[in-house]
Amino acid sequence: MPTAAEAPDILSPQFAADPYSAYRVLREEFPLLWHEATGSYIVSRYEDVERAFRDEAFTTRNYDWQLEPVHGRTLVQMSGREHAAHRALVAPAFRGRMLEEKFLPVIEQNARDLIEPLRGTGTADLVEDFATHFPINVIVDMLGLDKSEHPRFHHWYTAIVAYFSNLSQDPEITEAGHRTRDELAAYMIPVIRERRENPRGDLLSTLCTVEVDGTAMTDEDIKAFISILFAAGGETTDKAISGLLGNLLRHPEQLAAVREDRGLIAQALAETLRWTPPVHMIIRETDADVELSGGTVPAGSTVNCLIGAANRDATRFAEPDSFDIFRTDLPATTAFSAAGPAPGVRTGTALLRGRAARQDGGGGGRRPAAGRHARSDVARALHAGGARGLHAGTGGPAGALHTVRVAGLSHRPRSRPAGPGGCTAVRAGGRTSSTPPGSGRVDRSRPSPASVSSDPCAPGDGRRG
Repeated sequence: MPTAAEAPDILSPQFAADPYSAYRVLREEFPLLWHEATGSYIVSRYEDVERAFRDEAFTTRNYDWQLEPVHGRTLVQMSGREHAAHRALVAPAFRGRMLEEKFLPVIEQNARDLIEPLRGTGTADLVEDFATHFPINVIVDMLGLDKSEHPRFHHWYTAIVAYFSNLSQDPEITEAGHRTRDELAAYMIPVIRERRENPRGDLLSTLCTVEVDGTAMTDEDIKAFISILFAAGGETTDKAISGLLGNLLRHPEQLAAVREDRGLIAQALAETLRWTPPVHMIIRETDADVELSGGTVPAGSTVNCLIGAANRDATRFAEPDSFDIFRTDLPATTAFSAAGPAPGVRTGTALLRGRAARQDGGGGGRRPAAGRHARSDVARALHAGGARGLHAGTGGPAGALHTVRVAGLSHRPRSRPAGPGGCTAVRAGGRTSSTPPGSGRVDRSRPSPASVSSDPCAPGDGRRG
């Protein structure tokens, strides 16, 4: 049996350098781990992560202290009729013909604008020169804001992402996040009020003028939605594109197949979201005691669900450490991705499907060989069972380009249950020990970093997202 000291620490430099090796150890030897520094339980097996996203004993009340300090009150915090009414106001803007007719030209033009300067250069940084700017520029233009504001919004987006990733609780990063909240509000509220008076044919005008059963969004509602849209749609799309391009470039035979048949883009994207998900970790809070693989998680606990580990679980996926766009064990709801449900990502993936369909003649072109995985429906393949968040991972463990960005927050003194009886506890500084049974509750009156989940339209009933 391994000693407690062998448990990987998700805050260590070793983990940042190679998370997937750590995930393997966690799955096999430490399926339930109490992590002192983050004040959370870590779960890594597919069955446990799946349960955390589906079982109503796991709630999303963490959004109150994770999202509101920067975004304000958002849809994910609302419940019941309030949530249903607000979701009804925003959801139509990301569906069907409106999505295709209004936003496809915006997406295509922004792609051309970013790619054109790279032509003839012989080399390019696809992350810095394209992926990180592309979703932010698209959202700015979809909202009908001035193109000259692209750099300003990218700066705000970067500050928000850094705030959520601030595990070290750097006060300058925290202050920059709060300053961004105030600057975004000061910029957007006057624009929102002007757009109510003079609506145009853009997303912001739709948000300002739409009513359902006499209910409209307030200025603050719209500002908060826009803030979380940049975070959820920006970071996840940024990393999904980076991961897709990086994975195909590292597997030239599969890149060649996609070039020959653009209909394979959907499969390549679905496999990317499994192999290198944009979000590796998100959290839930428990409403009741929950029995998982490695022991019991007490009610009122924070649970850190390792999506990146679950998607490499050999009990669910054959050869899980291999990138294979033709794999046959990736049905619609099998792989976890924190990208899929966010409108910013739904927009891009839905339009990817549309472009792929047109490029192969609406379903023609070379098809995968018999017995291979037929082209999947991206909207369903991206279904995450409620998983959303802010994290990047653009590569595999062996010499790959990857960034493990654990979204951390911040500023919430609270009581937490101690580790479960007999489970391993990782303590501050990477030291570990075993938590004795019956430890009861302990006061942890300090900031607690944890992953951030932010789907602008997700249910916020305090239960599941």
